[in-house]
Amino acid sequence: MVRLTRRVSMDEKYTFALRKIALLGGFDDYVALSSRELGDALDMSQQSASKRILELLDEKLITRDLGARRQRIKLSERGVEELRKEYNEYRRIFELTDHVNLRGIVRTGMGQGGYYICQKPYMDQFSEKLNFRPYEGTLNIEVDKSDLNKLDLIRNSEGCVIEGFAGGGRSFGKVNAHKAKIRNIECAMVIPERSHYTNVIEIVCQYHLRRTLSLSDGDRVEIKIEV
Repeated sequence: MVRLTRRVSMDEKYTFALRKIALLGGFDDYVALSSRELGDALDMSQQSASKRILELLDEKLITRDLGARRQRIKLSERGVEELRKEYNEYRRIFELTDHVNLRGIVRTGMGQGGYYICQKPYMDQFSEKLNFRPYEGTLNIEVDKSDLNKLDLIRNSEGCVIEGFAGGGRSFGKVNAHKAKIRNIECAMVIPERSHYTNVIEIVCQYHLRRTLSLSDGDRVEIKIEV
């Protein structure tokens, strides 16, 4: 328990430092930043700021270039991801209620949704936990770039867990499902544990949504998703 408390505290210190570095210009490009300047931003001594830089480097939260006369620092991909997580938490506090609206364009999927959805252990759990038995296929929607942060929030939030299973000589992964609506039709967004998609979501419904809503590739839709 003590170890967990200490780790949370250290993470908060790192996040605070990352936020200050980002505000000083180091979010997506190198910024010339001395330990004294960072110390001023963090309200700490130059020695403590120098130590914080080394800690951030050890945690791979920043990258540093010492080739110039002054050290240059920027956030690493991991550092950006840490700030994004904090951003999403604040959005949940100040902006979101019990749902998120995602907008996007209907796309043809990889053709595997029907095979996975029709597996009996999945079907039984969908019926029990979502209160409907899905049509054997998914509606694929490419999410607008402006809504990708919302998509990250949903993926990091707790939904309805559809447990994985083994059968027929292969294993089927866990699926996280969120109840949703498209034009007041009950459905669910499913997030497979082994998804190949980054900006595409898969929707299951008891109806064939393309037929029911007269949807074709390229049509725009909006999905209201519970979080």
